[in-house]
Amino acid sequence: MAADLSPLIRAAADLIREARNILAITGAGISADSGLPTYRGVSGLYNGRLTEDGIAIEQALSAEVFRTRPEITWKYMRQIESGARGKTFNRGHEVLAWLEQTKPRVWVLTQNIDGLHLAAGSRNVIEIHGTMRRVRCVQCQRVEPVEDYSQLNFPPHCGECGGLQRPDVVLFDEFLPSDALGTLDRELRRGFDLYLSIGTSSTFPYILQPILQARTLGLPTIEINPAAETDISRLVSIHLPLGAAEALSRIADQLAAN
Repeated sequence: MAADLSPLIRAAADLIREARNILAITGAGISADSGLPTYRGVSGLYNGRLTEDGIAIEQALSAEVFRTRPEITWKYMRQIESGARGKTFNRGHEVLAWLEQTKPRVWVLTQNIDGLHLAAGSRNVIEIHGTMRRVRCVQCQRVEPVEDYSQLNFPPHCGECGGLQRPDVVLFDEFLPSDALGTLDRELRRGFDLYLSIGTSSTFPYILQPILQARTLGLPTIEINPAAETDISRLVSIHLPLGAAEALSRIADQLAAN
């Protein structure tokens, strides 16, 4: 018999109600409720199997392969974008956007490259792995938005200088974007009253670190993840073993009821 999670929902809602400054850390799990696959927060197309080119998806999406064989990287980025095309934000994204509108300060730190937080209305978003909704010229650094990769030539080239374009995402073995890291550092220094971990296993150090910081400072933390236990489940104040959209929807309903 499934456990009654209502007391945990009420406790999570109470923490959110009392908080003025919230950091929500999101991973592939929140986009899974929009129909996007969750593997590594990137593709979900292989789950450990080699690609048709005989290499792992991590290698196909690496800086080295893009440097030497950009058509390979673009081939699999096209597959990822095609799988996300037509998908839209869900109730989980909407609730976070609503919290930003109703609280003094709410930020989203996301590992996702799908752009769904911004589409749902959140504005304080740190896309730590970049976004596939932009392409960037490797020569002149010109950035332009792109909604549909099927309209691009492959590999695409810059209309200004003719240089090779790349998806504006962090490839494997690349450094994180300095502007995103700077924003994250600035906001962590300002501090938050409450930290949410939503749909992520928190395996990356920069995703785990805010939760560890909160624990050190004695600040409340909430994990929303359908997995029975992740690396941070024993560290958080409340662990909700639910999907992101269901959990956030139930929390929003509880907030509206009081």
